[in-house]
Amino acid sequence: MATPFDGDGRLDLDGAARLARWLVGQGNHGLVVSGTTGESPTLTDGEKAQLWQAVAAAVDVPVVAGTSTADTAHSLELTEAAVAAGVAGILAVTPYYSRPSQAGIEQHLRAIKAAAGDLPVLLYDIPVRTGRKVAPEVIVRLAADGVLAGVKDATADPAGSAALVAAAPAGFELYSGNDGDTLPLLAVGAVGVISVESHWAAPEVGEMIGAFRKGDVDHARAVNARLLPSHRFQSSDEAPNPVPTKAMLRVLGQP
Repeated sequence: MATPFDGDGRLDLDGAARLARWLVGQGNHGLVVSGTTGESPTLTDGEKAQLWQAVAAAVDVPVVAGTSTADTAHSLELTEAAVAAGVAGILAVTPYYSRPSQAGIEQHLRAIKAAAGDLPVLLYDIPVRTGRKVAPEVIVRLAADGVLAGVKDATADPAGSAALVAAAPAGFELYSGNDGDTLPLLAVGAVGVISVESHWAAPEVGEMIGAFRKGDVDHARAVNARLLPSHRFQSSDEAPNPVPTKAMLRVLGQP
């Protein structure tokens, strides 16, 4: 979910609640708040806590909080704040820039799960941004140990995703992390998508996933073809995400 601000750059909590309700009305089954589309690297800790509280109170679908940074200790503080805010789950990205070892990544995720308590933790695996892909054997081990409930997979490696789904324990959920990869990843076992374009195309995304699940692959392919301009629109060198999202929300009359 994008994070609304007012004209002076202040957090717009009323706008966030209104946007959250509208997104649910469009067919989204859950909301990720303070992910990178929500400008998490530049939100203060206090702003994140306020957002989690406001959105969790505004909707009746699961709210997942993006709580991790490159600093494990800071990530634990944010995770504890998210638990206190009443969210339903945690999205944890690999520490970025420092490119930690696989052992370091594993300990980072185990620490976040300890801070999250009973809340499920989803890994966000996006090596193009973090500089480090999480090894499949690490993900499988963390899933088997109850640390990870699933993964937002932005690796752009469908064959690797297929192998991960095959090796992971029952109940582990793989979500597409790139809108353009959703249909290919559904074919290898993804359960859905943590999406950018669902800000403006949630009905179409839902139609595609629904058609695939019913076995109507031709229909799913046709919907995906209609979404190709949307995939191209959502980020570019000239207008990187979330700039296009905010432009589209303005067109739609949303905060």
